[in-house]
Formats: sequence, C-alpha cells, structure tokens
Amino acid sequence: MMSGALRRTLAEIRVAHSLVARQRFHTSAFRYKDVVVVEGETLSEEKSSLKVYTKTGDKGRSALYTGERRSKSDPIFEALGTTDELSSTIGFSQSCLKDPKIFALDQKLVKIQCLLQDVGSNIATPVNSKSKTKIANTRFDVDGLFVKELEEWIDEMSKELVLHKYFVLPSGGMAASSLHVARTICRRAERCVIPLMDEIDPNVLKYLNRLSDFLFTAARYVAKIEGQKESVYLRYSN
Repeated sequence: MMSGALRRTLAEIRVAHSLVARQRFHTSAFRYKDVVVVEGETLSEEKSSLKVYTKTGDKGRSALYTGERRSKSDPIFEALGTTDELSSTIGFSQSCLKDPKIFALDQKLVKIQCLLQDVGSNIATPVNSKSKTKIANTRFDVDGLFVKELEEWIDEMSKELVLHKYFVLPSGGMAASSLHVARTICRRAERCVIPLMDEIDPNVLKYLNRLSDFLFTAARYVAKIEGQKESVYLRYSN
C-alpha cells in the first residue's frame, strides 16, 4: 500500500511535471508529444496532431527552427544530435537511481533534461537569422542563473565526498557508471558546440562545461549513497 505522504509527493510531482510539459510544448523548437510519465502513469496533457515522421529529411536535409534548411552533415545537427544523446543518457541514468535518499537528484536530472531541450532550441536558432522573434524566444540562460544553480548543486554534493588523491575511474555501480557515460557525452556535446560559438548564446557552452562537472560529482555522490566502491587509477609497472 502507498503511504499518504508518498501519495501527496507524487501528486506534487504530477503538477510540477504537468506545468513543465505545458510550457515546453509551447516554447521549445523541437516538436514532441506533450505526455508526462510519473510512476508508471501516463498523463496526456494535450492531444497532438504531429506525426513522428515527416519525410522532409529523406534527401539528407533538415530544417532549423528558423525554417532554414541545411544538410544533416552540418555542424548544427551534429551538436543537436549529441545534445539529444546526452539527454537520453541522463534519462537512462535517472531510471537507474533506486535509493530513495537520492530522490532530489532524480528531480535535478529531469530539470537538466528540460534545459537541454532549451539548449537544443538555441542551437537550432542561429543568431544571424532574420527571425528576431524566434531568436528572442530561444535565448538561453541570459543571466547565468542555470549555470550558478549547477555550481550550487556541485558544492552541495561535494560536501559529502572524500577528495581522492588518485584519479577516479568511471565505476561505482550501474547508476554511477551511467552518469559517467553521460559526463563523457556532455564533453562531446561541448566540443560539438564550440565551432558554433558565433551562432549561439555563449552560456550554452558554459552550461555544458559546468554540466559535465555536475555529472562527475553526481556519479561519485550516487556511488557513496549506494555504498558502491569506486575504482581509482593505479600505475602498473611491467
């Protein structure tokens, strides 16, 4: 049986996720169905007439949020694809979190996924576009508050960790290791974004840079909470 406290918590999560989903459905440059999944329940907020397939990219070109069409080999689509890969991996990491003591981290990962959607919207809207309205709608972290929030989360988790004098290897159980994988993809997303710096908001790169630090710290934090052993680098001689 589910306790009353847990029921209230889940109800609050449903409301929060519903608000996020409604907002993202109307503001994100990406098209996706407005569906929220909470504890095995599917809450459909709006019925979408959008189809998964459009056939418009069958010849190797795709459209940006501005309507401009470019080759799918364009660096913008490499950055978009890697950002999407990062979000998917974070979603997998979230599904690996089992200990109720890290529930707060679970919610942080959901927020990060939403912000990565906004990162994608900004990447898909080059600042040299003629569509000033769309540029204004997809600005990312102009005040740097999301970057600052990541730093606060990092500092909060770091208080619980022991500083190793050796390099920490990706390890620490399924959840921690998946966060390490997300960290490496985040680094790749950062590298993909660098060639686009003249076309995107500068805080996109700063956010991805800080996010990789957050994911590393989160991986170590999860390993500690779950009581999993971390492996460290040792130099082997012949």
